[in-house]
Amino acid sequence: MNKKKFFDYKKNQTWAENLQIVMQLGLTMVGCILFCLFVGFQIDKWLGTRGIFITIFIFLGVIGGAVVTYRQIMDIYKDPDNSKDSQNGAS
Repeated sequence: MNKKKFFDYKKNQTWAENLQIVMQLGLTMVGCILFCLFVGFQIDKWLGTRGIFITIFIFLGVIGGAVVTYRQIMDIYKDPDNSKDSQNGAS
């Protein structure tokens, strides 16, 4: 009996790794924005203001998420020769 695999990782390795990167970046961005939205909402509720802190913290979440996402992308595409030198302590 010939079993057919649901997902052959070796055959689709590049595709699966790229999907993983895209999902990680998207979830990082959404997580930063939602966390800042929650913080802004709580501060607005505590101070009795009408959305000023939600707006400020959403902008901070977008900026923070973009910075974290940029750093993740740079870590993925950094030169492997430089990372070996930095791990050995060479400047």
